[in-house]
Amino acid sequence: MRIIKAKDYADMSKKAAAIIAAQITMKPDCVLGLATGSTPEGLYAELVKMYEAGELDFSNVQSVNLDEYKGLPRDNDQSYYYFMNHHLFSHVNIDKANTNLPDGTIEDSEEACAQYNAILDSFGGADIQLLGIGHNGHIGFNEPADTFELLTHCVDLQESTIKANQRFFASYDDVPKQAYTMGIKNIMDAKMVLLVANGEGKADIVKEAFFGPVTPQVPASILQLHKNVVLVADEAALSKVEL
Repeated sequence: MRIIKAKDYADMSKKAAAIIAAQITMKPDCVLGLATGSTPEGLYAELVKMYEAGELDFSNVQSVNLDEYKGLPRDNDQSYYYFMNHHLFSHVNIDKANTNLPDGTIEDSEEACAQYNAILDSFGGADIQLLGIGHNGHIGFNEPADTFELLTHCVDLQESTIKANQRFFASYDDVPKQAYTMGIKNIMDAKMVLLVANGEGKADIVKEAFFGPVTPQVPASILQLHKNVVLVADEAALSKVEL
């Protein structure tokens, strides 16, 4: 694992965006594994700046997203499809037909997961998979559990995750309680994993995930076994580890 220390959130966003930009430049038809949440917002803004400056071309890029809330249509402003359009897709020249997320409107979980696994299998793994990390160590919506879920599955969100997401909704009752998410094998199939973390609130879990035992109780810890992981984190998020 390679660790890149950034000064602050803005620096973290620039350093992580540069890695993704290099991937697009080296392989214009690459498969980008993308993530949502507040942490990658700055990264996406940096990619948009590079595109607007004529430095990046997304026209042949394919993308696969980690997850989507079950029950939210794409036009819902809290769906992850909406998020990706708002922060990236609508601001660059990516072909929307080449963007892929789990279909949260499919009620039959087995059908939804099978459809998304087929899409992921067709790519043979992302060239680079972007990840954030939850305070409980979740990656995507792979929550702490007794075993690692391998493939795309429907997950019941833990209370801590629901509460963390509540700030985006009108009330607690409006927060989706389930989501479709890539499994651990889907994530580990990526040729490279890029994880971003910032803030003192992530310091404990960064230490536990990357310097503690590999356990499904800390899903991100599995990344210790991946051959090509880059962690880009600011000083606060790395404050409890010795580098």
